[in-house]
Amino acid sequence: MTQQPLRGVTSLRFNQDQSCFCCAMETGVRIYNVEPLMEKGHLDHEQVGSMGLVEMLYRSNLLALVGGGSSPKFSEISAGLSLSLNLGPHNAPNFPAVLIWDDAREGKDSKDKLVLEFTFTKAVLAVRMRHDKIVIVLRNRIYVYSFPDNPRKLFEFDTRDNPKGICDLCPSLEKQLLVFPGHKCGSLQLVDLASTKPGTSSAPFTINAHQSDVACVSLNQPGTVVASASQKGTLIRLFDTQSKEKLVELRRGTDPATLYCINFSHDSSFLCASSDKGTVHIFALKDTRLNRRSALARVGKVGPMIGQYVDSQWSLASFTVPAESACICAFGRNTSKNVNSVIAICVDGTFHKYVFTPDGNCNREAFDVYLDICDDDDF
Repeated sequence: MTQQPLRGVTSLRFNQDQSCFCCAMETGVRIYNVEPLMEKGHLDHEQVGSMGLVEMLYRSNLLALVGGGSSPKFSEISAGLSLSLNLGPHNAPNFPAVLIWDDAREGKDSKDKLVLEFTFTKAVLAVRMRHDKIVIVLRNRIYVYSFPDNPRKLFEFDTRDNPKGICDLCPSLEKQLLVFPGHKCGSLQLVDLASTKPGTSSAPFTINAHQSDVACVSLNQPGTVVASASQKGTLIRLFDTQSKEKLVELRRGTDPATLYCINFSHDSSFLCASSDKGTVHIFALKDTRLNRRSALARVGKVGPMIGQYVDSQWSLASFTVPAESACICAFGRNTSKNVNSVIAICVDGTFHKYVFTPDGNCNREAFDVYLDICDDDDF
């Protein structure tokens, strides 16, 4: 996607437990609660300028800000920075710096609330945070720092060319797992930050996941399963992070697509995925019998060319959002044992909530325009 950002949205991100989402915009930053949908606060253009990326730390007062867009405020952009396309398309590069905003800190000037700065020579493409670490992704390198108290560099990983800043960090207290594209095309590299000693190089823990480059990756909440899709975007493969064994292969479709987002439900029973086809797919993981199969699977023995296609599991449910509008998706709170929900947040400013049942019935429960909602609280 190469057009100007819809309604000024440059990127969207859920927080670590998907209870909130943050919106980086040409006009600043907005923070929203998911259920019920409400704006929890905002930083306007006068405070922070135009933003390229925003990352929250759960529901705390700390935000990681990366300037971008047409009128950034705190740094000067070098002419040679590479273009960052996160979720929303924007034509200006991101800053080579991450600023930590502490809203609990008192001060009249916006700079009084900027408590930390991580500066680099190249553009920052992604930021991930957990309670004790911050991960900063550049095009060919990933940095890991202790955080937020007395930050120091713990790790530095060289990566395959990673123009989209693909990376995920497990938020669990029990598992400090980091995953990013490996050096080999289509591979995933997993690093246990708890067992790897800072300053030492350990043998890479690699999963050969795809034949083409990795385009999207996600860890479940406990960090026991990793899901990934390639640039082709037709299949989503899930692997056990301990044994490296493939657990299941899920088929999004047969036409190539760009996947924007993959997310697990809180108990890892389901998985959702969004793409540039304008469809959000929902798959069953705990009971894969709920997923649809190809009609050819009932025919019996088939030739080797279509055998893999026949064996694939298709989504148990799906719904559509505007195809021209990139979106992120995540699972909402369960309303009952047999009714689950998926939330889709789109860069065109729309909010979609669909409920689905194990038999594949899927219906829209809520629609709103989150950019039109005023804040209920000062951030």
